[in-house]
Amino acid sequence: MKSYRIVLADDHVLLRQGLKRILHGTSHLEVVGEVSDGLELLRLLTQLTPDMVILDISMPNLRGIEAIHEIKALHPDVLVLILTMHKEKEYLYQAISAGVDGYLLKEDADTELFSAIEKIRQGKFYLSPRLSEGFFDDSVQTRRGNGKPLSEPPELSTREREVLKMIAEGKSNKEVADLLSISVRTVEHHRANIMVKLNIKKTADLVKYAISNGYL
Repeated sequence: MKSYRIVLADDHVLLRQGLKRILHGTSHLEVVGEVSDGLELLRLLTQLTPDMVILDISMPNLRGIEAIHEIKALHPDVLVLILTMHKEKEYLYQAISAGVDGYLLKEDADTELFSAIEKIRQGKFYLSPRLSEGFFDDSVQTRRGNGKPLSEPPELSTREREVLKMIAEGKSNKEVADLLSISVRTVEHHRANIMVKLNIKKTADLVKYAISNGYL
């Protein structure tokens, strides 16, 4: 079986060493590189082609969130799992907007690390169990209009659903336009219609809606 190649990015050496030992304990996972800051990570990715990057949000020189933006722009096939101590929703939503593929709390890593990796490999979004309940409750609130819950989700056209899915995956308007063979202006038009229909004003809330309604 071909090994699944992983790069670790965290400024704590002991954590990286611990993760490396755990991951090397399975036959199909291989740590092919490790770095201590975001800029070092981007340099390493020009030399390596890993399947996944596991990184922290709090890193010197270039924070994890900014690093995700760069990774997704320059290496769109590389999957990204955040491994962090930050439970605050603002960090989670920033990571989702940047295009992260999973968000795992360090306190859950001992029991959830392999589950997170496998779920992301299957093309699904992973979220730490300690955050899931609050996140999806929040997503329901996002779909409320004037404080009243919607009796059923607004009807989106097939094209709008396609655009919503790609936006939630972190793709730019131009990338969506290229993939769907339509103009950027048309993508912007669909995006505006989606946000009006869903009564959503922020991209982060749009991503939350897409995840909680199974678009990813």
